[in-house]
This record gives sequence, C-alpha cells and structure tokens, in this order.
Amino acid sequence: MPFARSKKTYDPAQLYEYAVQALGRRMRTVAELKRLLRLRNVEGDKDAAIEAVVLKLKEQRYLNDTQFASTYSSMRKESQKFGRQRVITDLKVKGVHADVIEKTVSATYEGVDEESLAREYLRRKRVKQPSAAARGNAESVKNSQKETARVFRMLVRAGFRTGTIIKILKNWNVEDEVLTALQEEMP
Repeated sequence: MPFARSKKTYDPAQLYEYAVQALGRRMRTVAELKRLLRLRNVEGDKDAAIEAVVLKLKEQRYLNDTQFASTYSSMRKESQKFGRQRVITDLKVKGVHADVIEKTVSATYEGVDEESLAREYLRRKRVKQPSAAARGNAESVKNSQKETARVFRMLVRAGFRTGTIIKILKNWNVEDEVLTALQEEMP
C-alpha cells in the first residue's frame, strides 16, 4: 500500500524551509527540486511560489546545476570509476542542461585514460578474467563466452566506449569471433 500524501498546506516561507531541508539532506538539481516541490500542497499560485523559492535558493547559492554537475561527475569518476557516458546519462536523467553537462564532464574527464579507468572499475567490482576454454569442450567454451559477454555488458553499463572494452578483452585473449558478436549486439 503506498504512503498517504501529506495533507499539509505550505505557505511560501514554509515551502522555502522545506526546500532548504531537502537540499540539506542531499544535493539536488533545479529540476529535481522543482519535482519535489510540486508534490507539496501550496497556498495560492503553486508554480509562482516554486519559482520564487528556486530563484531565492539560486541567489543564495544553495542551488547551482553547474556546481552539482561538477561535483557529481568527479565523485562518479573518482569513487565509482564510472566512464564518461554513464555520468552524462545520469546527469541528463537528473535534469541538468546539455551545455552544462558537456562542459563539466569534459573538464572532469580531461586527460583521463579510459582504459586504466575501466581496469580500475573491474578491479573495484572484483571481476576476474573470463576462464580460458583450454580443454576445448563445448561446455567450457560456452561458459567462457557467457563470462566475456557479462563483462562486456557490465563495462557498457558503466559508461565505457566499445573500443576501450574490446581492447581490454583482447588483452585477456578473448577470441575475435566472440568480440565481433558482442560488437554487433550493440546498437
């Protein structure tokens, strides 16, 4: 059963306090905060009150999409070892403008070796090299191909380019026909 929506009605001052508390819990983009505030019952013109709160928060520098995108992308790169494309996709979902995303992500990933970042990601996730099908029986070959496909898809979800992923898998002595099949699978 879903939670019941709050019946409380906010005046503009209370809505501002609610927004400050929401930003105190975690960083948010302008779009995320607006979505959150639209769920509240507001006295008078709801859209005007929300815009006034957002404008006041921007003036006080509590709300800044550029700062959010910069912090978010550097945290995702340093802590979680995500690739550039994953960070771009996540920022788009959070409602950050495309120009801001391009500038901040480019600055964050400038000079980053994508292959070493992908290897760090695999190390962080404790992913091992797919087992070689040394015996040559059909079962071990099939398992090796499944493991390779799993690693490939994991790296794609983490935001790494196909060329980088193929380079890593070639260093792991994965068969060319398996790599070709995985590349064709990509949109």
